[in-house]
Amino acid sequence: MKKIYVLDAFHPAGPQWLASRAEVIHFNDPRSANWHEDADGVMIRMKPMTADEMQRAKKLRAIVKQGVGIEAIDLKAAAAKGIVVANTPGINADAVCEMTLALALAVSRRLGQLDRMVRAGDPIERPKFLGIALQGKTVGVIGMGNIGVRVAATFQAALGCKILAYDPFYQPASPARDPWAAIPHERVHDLAALWPRLDLVSVHVPLTDVTRHMLGRAELAAMPPGAIVVNVSRGGVVDEQALYESIRDGHTFGAGIDVWEEREPPDASHPLLSLPTVVATPHAAGGTRETQEMASLQVAQELLKILEGGEPLSRVA
Repeated sequence: MKKIYVLDAFHPAGPQWLASRAEVIHFNDPRSANWHEDADGVMIRMKPMTADEMQRAKKLRAIVKQGVGIEAIDLKAAAAKGIVVANTPGINADAVCEMTLALALAVSRRLGQLDRMVRAGDPIERPKFLGIALQGKTVGVIGMGNIGVRVAATFQAALGCKILAYDPFYQPASPARDPWAAIPHERVHDLAALWPRLDLVSVHVPLTDVTRHMLGRAELAAMPPGAIVVNVSRGGVVDEQALYESIRDGHTFGAGIDVWEEREPPDASHPLLSLPTVVATPHAAGGTRETQEMASLQVAQELLKILEGGEPLSRVA
């Protein structure tokens, strides 16, 4: 039987589906320490797959990652060894969209701050802790993929927001198959022109050399006073030190951050965590029971498909 190693914690749906079709070894099994010896395929979520890891893997033919982010996988090394790499884009799009809206509302209405004050028994003069209404405001959506389009549709339908969308790489298969066609929006082609027009920016791009710190000091300064930042994409897309200074100095109202540059979750001493209008979560946007079950099953099915000679739905190497 084919040997498949589950190298991260997964919802049991995927490994259970595989159990009657392959030999499955879990990350907490002592045998997993020697997966390089006989793994035909691996299921991963967060584990890095470096060139060294792949060089040591004697039989490895396939890597399938839950989610879309592939920064921790050395794709060149995989291609050099003929290892197929696939991911599962879009499967958690609804969950991430929900988290985006939740963070935006939590920041704009000071939910985290007010909750902490109520629990601590602090006196609250409500006029001193007013929130910001999102109804009818302008939302900049950076990244027009599976998540971006859902975020735009949700803010527009639920809150009547004006949507400005930016993505230099977005191109629909055809006008008839463009999901953005059903969403009232304006596509912005110059990123510099976007910042002064928005009340809230929501980022949905991968971390690359181009997108690293794409939202930094100059960009934050170009936004109107009182703007809100939401990042559920990748840590490093937003310059966290610049964001801290902008909120601290009163220019940016607040931020909802699910992804972090150095550690996830961040260290408790992180400067952003000292600010009352920052709502922090530990890279949990895709963390719903439904999403984890579906994703686990898809990873397992895609992995077996590759090992049986098939082509995965989303091949990245």
